[in-house]
This record gives sequence, structure tokens and C-alpha cells, in this order.
Amino acid sequence: MTLLLQLLLAHLIGDFLLQPSSWVREKKRLKIASPKLYLHVLGHGLFVFVLTNYWKPALILLIVHYLIDLAKLYFQEEKTERHWFFFDQLLHLLSLLVIWIIFEKPDLQLIVTDQQLLLIYTTAIVLMSYPAAAVLKQVLAIWSPSAEKDSEKSLSNAGTYIGITERILVFVFIVTNHWEAIGFLLAAKSVFRFGDLKRAKDRRLTEYILVGTLISFGLAILTGMTTLYLQRLTS
Repeated sequence: MTLLLQLLLAHLIGDFLLQPSSWVREKKRLKIASPKLYLHVLGHGLFVFVLTNYWKPALILLIVHYLIDLAKLYFQEEKTERHWFFFDQLLHLLSLLVIWIIFEKPDLQLIVTDQQLLLIYTTAIVLMSYPAAAVLKQVLAIWSPSAEKDSEKSLSNAGTYIGITERILVFVFIVTNHWEAIGFLLAAKSVFRFGDLKRAKDRRLTEYILVGTLISFGLAILTGMTTLYLQRLTS
């Protein structure tokens, strides 16, 4: 299981934390001629090698990642970009599973070591940051234009940072068995948002914020409960 966690952590770091939006825009514009495409793929292979200390899976995933990203760049259109985001991530995750099975040959008995538990917590925290934010952005993309109409009055990327903070807090509350704090956090957010929603008198904006909050909290709760389950398997 160690190799799978290392591969997943490398993917989350390489595909989300260390890939600026400017790189994504340039790749979409220049496609195979984009230098950022090759920097991204090389960086991804480097992360895999650093975390696993195995050059074979790093090289294989470098090539596979390049082919998947290249296919996405040429086949996606503006109206299908949201669907290709999820299909692209699904292909990447499947490639990680295949590499894990080939190189680690896992058995059916799931036992978590202390080293693996550290990787699990690290991966969970990273997942709750920009990867979860990217997923939420794509899920809510069909409603975001109406919800973002007053974005010029907001702090730059404030919504993203607020979402990351609340997800990490919910995750911490769950793994420390303080479920009541989640209710307090949700209530506090509702109080701060109530005035804005009342002044806006926009039902779609209210529903947009509600859906986004529920999905964000749901992802954090699911991640926290999964982490607790794996922690119980520690040998």
C-alpha cells in the first residue's frame, strides 16, 4: 500500500499544487508545442521518483501522464472541458492503480503501518487543499457565472482559501473526534453569509453557496472517516 500512497501523493502535488493556472491556459492554447506541458510532465515524474525512489514507475508514469494530458488537450472542447477534467483524473488514477499492482503485487490483507499512516494523513491534507478546490470548481461550473457576478467586490481567491481552510478544519475535527465543532463551524459560516445573501436577494446565489458548502463539507467528512478507518488497521 505504501507505493500506492506515494504515487497518489505525487499526483496530487504535481497535478494540482504545483501546476499554476497560467500553465494550464498555455497548454490549452499551444497543446503539444507548449513548454509548460513538458515541464509539468517532467516535474510529475520527478515527484514520483523522489517519493518512491524507483525510477521504473517514475518513467512509466511520466510517459503515461504525458499521453493522457496530450489526448485531453486535443480532444476536449470548451463545452466538454468539465467532463474531460473528470475523465482525465480517472485515467490518471487508473494508471496509478495499474503501476501499484505491477510493482508492489499487493495481497488482499490490508494492514497499515505507522509509515503508511503518516502518508495517509499527508495525502488527506493535500487532497483537502487545491485538489478538492479544483473538483468543486468543476462540479459547480454550470452555476458559477451567476454566482460570481459580484466577484470584483471580493478579495482575490478568498473563496478558494476559505474553502481549503474549512475542509482542513472539518478533517481535523473528525480525526480528533470533535464532531460538534463541525456544527459550530457550519453555523458560524451561515451567520457570516446570511447578511450577504439577504442583501443579494438572489435565490440562485443562495443555492450555489449551499450546494458548494455541502459538497465541500461532504468531501472533508468522507476523507476524515476514511482516514480513521485506515488508522484502525494500523499494525
